[in-house]
Amino acid sequence: MTDVPFGAHSRRKSKYSPREPASGGARTSAMIASLDAEGRETVTAPFGTALCDLAARRDDIVGLSADLSKYTDMHVFAARYPDRFYQMGMAEQVMLSAAAGLAREGFTPFATTYAVFASRRAYDFIAMAIAEENLPVKICCALPGLTTGYGPSHQATEDIAIFRGLPGLTIVDPCDAVETAQATQAIADHPGPVYMRLLRGKVPDVLGRYGYEFRLGRAQVIRDGADVLFVSSGFMTMRVLDAAERLAADGVDCAVLHVPTIKPLDVATIRAEAAKSGRLVVVAENHTVIGGLGEAVAADLMRAGIHVPFRQIGLPDEFLDAGALPTLHHQYGLSVEAVTAAVKSWL
Repeated sequence: MTDVPFGAHSRRKSKYSPREPASGGARTSAMIASLDAEGRETVTAPFGTALCDLAARRDDIVGLSADLSKYTDMHVFAARYPDRFYQMGMAEQVMLSAAAGLAREGFTPFATTYAVFASRRAYDFIAMAIAEENLPVKICCALPGLTTGYGPSHQATEDIAIFRGLPGLTIVDPCDAVETAQATQAIADHPGPVYMRLLRGKVPDVLGRYGYEFRLGRAQVIRDGADVLFVSSGFMTMRVLDAAERLAADGVDCAVLHVPTIKPLDVATIRAEAAKSGRLVVVAENHTVIGGLGEAVAADLMRAGIHVPFRQIGLPDEFLDAGALPTLHHQYGLSVEAVTAAVKSWL
């Protein structure tokens, strides 16, 4: 079965039509994940390329897609290794059950779809067939959080909240192309199941300038600062790094602690950084403020008896609008300008 173009099947098409951006917003396709790539180096299909590199060294690597290989960069792997790629059609539950079967036979399956379909539609199959059995299935999903403008049917704003309660499931939220490639290889070596959020297409290279190396389960300080501690994951690390530079121009010294592994959470590093006196702690995530990194960090700090000024930057607990991404990101507080303004208001 070949890939169906996005929107060609009624089950995949959102009932929400992309709207023109409000005045001042950039005009761009609602499907483009605008991540401030202008002026940055980008890498095309870092996930698909990394998966091919893995497959060249390991015969156990196989790929599956729920009719979305072109939109998860799995098509790169499919073209290189057609005999190790399985097109499962619009059947996420079947795909993940098949991935479980492949894992039982000694393979390491990478299964791709959109984050909304894995988290909402296939949760029980992941829980029963994969997580409970601790099988090494890697569930890699595009369009996490607010990375599409096609409305609630495709915006996976609550995927981490859904998966955080599932025992034994590792959750990874990479920042950029560098980390996506490194994390793909790291999760292949992990013996259990993993859910990883994907950035696809031309993905910015942000962390390369810092000499960053992904370590599964570890948070890392990207920059230090005395006034504010940003704790961030995913592309919001990109945003807070930019915001930190703008705030520095106004005399506000910001640290950035990048937390790519949401579960298990690196509580030792987070506690150590949060406990440093005099800093406002701001958790920034591309996810609803309910049940994600922010609540995980807040709960752990409270349990550890670390009481610090604390704020969250995240998506509201509501179904979001459709429209152009730059407009939506600013509307919901994820843009560099919005982050900068919020921090200034809290100091």
